[in-house]
Amino acid sequence: MSNSNSNNHGLDRRAFVMGAGAVAAGAAIPAAQALAGKKQEAGMDVKVDGYAWAEQIRRGDVTPLEALDAAIGRVEALPKLNAVVIKDYEIARTLAKQMSALGAAARAEATEKAPMWGVPFLIKDLNQYMKGTVTTNGCRFFKGAVAEYDSTLVARYKAAGLNIFGKTASPEFGQTPTTESLLYGKSPNPWNAAHTTGGSSGGAASVVAAGILPVAHASDGGGSIRIPASHCGLFGLKPSRGRLPAGPVNMEGWLGLSMNHVISRSVRDSAHLLDLTQGREPGSRSVPPRDVESSYLEALKQEPRKLKIAVWPRNYFGIPVHADCQAAVDKAIKACLALGHEIVEDMPELPVADVFSGLGIVTSVGMMATIRAREKLLGRAVRQDEVEQMDWVYLEKAKSYTAEQMLAARTNFDTAGQILDRFFLKYDLILTPVMAVPPPLLGVLSLDQPYESFAREAVKASPYTTLFNMTGQPAMSVPMHWTADNLPIGAHFAAPYGREGRLFGLAAQLEQTVPWADRMPDLSVFKA
Repeated sequence: MSNSNSNNHGLDRRAFVMGAGAVAAGAAIPAAQALAGKKQEAGMDVKVDGYAWAEQIRRGDVTPLEALDAAIGRVEALPKLNAVVIKDYEIARTLAKQMSALGAAARAEATEKAPMWGVPFLIKDLNQYMKGTVTTNGCRFFKGAVAEYDSTLVARYKAAGLNIFGKTASPEFGQTPTTESLLYGKSPNPWNAAHTTGGSSGGAASVVAAGILPVAHASDGGGSIRIPASHCGLFGLKPSRGRLPAGPVNMEGWLGLSMNHVISRSVRDSAHLLDLTQGREPGSRSVPPRDVESSYLEALKQEPRKLKIAVWPRNYFGIPVHADCQAAVDKAIKACLALGHEIVEDMPELPVADVFSGLGIVTSVGMMATIRAREKLLGRAVRQDEVEQMDWVYLEKAKSYTAEQMLAARTNFDTAGQILDRFFLKYDLILTPVMAVPPPLLGVLSLDQPYESFAREAVKASPYTTLFNMTGQPAMSVPMHWTADNLPIGAHFAAPYGREGRLFGLAAQLEQTVPWADRMPDLSVFKA
């Protein structure tokens, strides 16, 4: 079986430069027309992914500079998306000019070593650093904080040939499942501007959903890849703990809760970039097994065996599931059954209070450590007016947590992992909703509000996704449903530790059975 994006969908230079993601220079694409697979004037087929972009650059159909300028043009044409908040354009242009000046032989050698050579790329403005550029973590206290080194993952993106030209919006320290901050403002959902993109990788999801790029870096400490992927009609996979590097300074983000990867339009881009960036770095001690013989990319071409999938009939907090979120699960069940997989309703018992009690401890202490490092560099303490209301509450609480509480938190996370490992002896995958509610309105999950109102809404956002951050197991969101308000909703699948190939195999099937790549939002309201 081949991935639905396995064709190159080749385009001429004029189409790429004028549109290369379907929206920059021209009118918004009506969903019905996009679904028909028609090219737009001054645009291109939205099914083209980053893998295909790299092939076009390698052939010389498009130069790296043309590709970069087209991507920048699309960002600037849609300012009201508020998705790209740090613009490292000139650094990227210098590199693109150097790349574009190479002759055919040198280009062939470069693309052989770096498979994504010349493809424009964006990283998230949270805990990832590119030397000589600013990373703010969405916080006013970090405004102007210039990195002195490349994160290991950023170095691997560069080695793969990606040309990083900026950073996407994130809420302050990634502490909420929306993308809103006092530093940068609100990032609306491309499908419906009144609603959130999700978070904390909402800027990444926005640029992909809008067709600015086919794939962008994201990270996930409680659902922050899967939630915005669901909200924006995209594919998002959180890898197993340890699959991708978090260093070189902190070897585990949030004590292993947080993992990096991408949000993409195609399954192929996610698999390919995992191939290019996975693996231990010096100091790594958590290295998951691999369930593919050669590569995740090759795994997409293999027919998956029959899978036994456990559907969870409820969540551990007793939160009612909205009809649209249930509809996404029901459509996933129907598709899986049609593909020959087995569906069983079952879920394990879990000591919920113990397992989830450590979540706030770990994330708050992680935030405090980041702030302490900045304080040391600046030689002064952070002020309350430099941190958002909810994060200031977290910071004050973090000061009282003990080493014993941190150890207990990690121990309880591991207990949950043991329970799910035993559950996975009976089942190949787990299926749940991504969230209990559709994408909320902007402002509902903002960090700039009282704790009680925030907590009441936040628990609805990730009663499913966060558990798999605590256990370290891989999980993904796959587009399945659109609401009457034209908002996407995904279905959430989780796999045993180290079994990303199993998720990719099913995702490739679903991508063919319930295709989503052609669907594009109306972006007219986001223009200048």
